[in-house]
Amino acid sequence: MSEKLHLTPEDDFPEDLSVLPDQQLQVLDSQVQRQLDYEYVADGEPNPETEFRHEDLDEEFEARDNR
Repeated sequence: MSEKLHLTPEDDFPEDLSVLPDQQLQVLDSQVQRQLDYEYVADGEPNPETEFRHEDLDEEFEARDNR
């Protein structure tokens, strides 16, 4: 996984979030959130890929909370 502070839409993203340990999932979430923040400031709106990734992460967190 990338050591960058944000994850651009062109960067690799895991296909199956359920296999990631909690800590890696949290780091990934932080990277995607930072990218969303950047896109809102720089472009006025998020890239659709970044939005999809954010939604996927939210769904995975919700699924883990319900286990």
